[in-house]
Amino acid sequence: MQVPYVNLVAQHASLEGELLAAVRRVLRHGSFIFGPEVDELEECLSARLGVGHVVSVASGTDALVLALQLRGLGRGDEVLVPSHSFVASAHAVRLVGAEPVFVDVDPQRMLMDPKHLAGALTGRTRGVMAVHLGGHPCDMDVLVGFCEQEGLALIEDCAQAIGTRWRGKHVGSFGLGCFSLHPLKTLSALGDAGFVTSASEEQAEELRLMRNLGLVDRDHTAFVSGHSRMDTLQAALLLVKLNHLDEYLAQRRVHAAAYAGALASEYELISVPPEAEPSWSTFVVRHPERDRILKAARQRGFDIKIHYPVPIHRQAPYSNTCSRRLPETDRAVSSIMSLPVSPELSVPARDALIEVLLELAR
Repeated sequence: MQVPYVNLVAQHASLEGELLAAVRRVLRHGSFIFGPEVDELEECLSARLGVGHVVSVASGTDALVLALQLRGLGRGDEVLVPSHSFVASAHAVRLVGAEPVFVDVDPQRMLMDPKHLAGALTGRTRGVMAVHLGGHPCDMDVLVGFCEQEGLALIEDCAQAIGTRWRGKHVGSFGLGCFSLHPLKTLSALGDAGFVTSASEEQAEELRLMRNLGLVDRDHTAFVSGHSRMDTLQAALLLVKLNHLDEYLAQRRVHAAAYAGALASEYELISVPPEAEPSWSTFVVRHPERDRILKAARQRGFDIKIHYPVPIHRQAPYSNTCSRRLPETDRAVSSIMSLPVSPELSVPARDALIEVLLELAR
């Protein structure tokens, strides 16, 4: 049996007629930059997520960079960031000239541990980046209160977390929310794309200038900026897929519940508090013999991943700058495995993987 971690070919085969019709509409109106589908997608996402404004951009990384710049973060500033994340979380901080200060994770949830925030503060701290890794929401009650108390910018890295809620409220609606629509995400473009959420009309208008060379109209620019525009074609394709997002999320939750019910006796699972409604962009289990189990499962055709085997503070650009000990982060990356959980995963394939994992753990 061969079970891929994701199967985009299968996903797109089921949508081929709708996707091709969307492409034809764009070809016929010819507005390939800031066409009508871009505005429509922003409005649909804003309504769905319960946020005042959505500003589409070219990628999730660009969303992070623009949000940090919007809040005035730059050279000499520090931003508190979890090391257990994809490197884009920290790279975005560096790209604006600021420095990431890495914070350890909670051992049960593997998200940035709020109890370590105060100890990481310095006179240069200007922001906190909450990473909702794997579609699990951070404790936003604590993080919002901490940022308000300390006067810090709150940036939410929601790259893996569309559909995730904390106390019934969508992530990305607590601070500036930064979303990725990369092909491997739950809501995915056929290429790179992303967006930023904000409750503020003033912030949204500033972001719209920042993503487009500071242009207030065709002939006048307000300030120097790069460009990070979502193509109209990607917006049109995303509108098709947005209509199916509920079923994608529902199927991920079905798979997650099946894994949790079957594997809890042999594997350590991520804790889900009652306030959290994960979207399960990954389903992560831990086991002290991870490498043996991973190798054996892969040999049987199951494509299991590790997100992520090398924490950011041990990556080359940061290894000489991080003096903080992050024991829970180091422990996590030595034992984690991400199981296939995409909507295209069949129930027989999932159940076969469960049987193999139980056998290998005993």
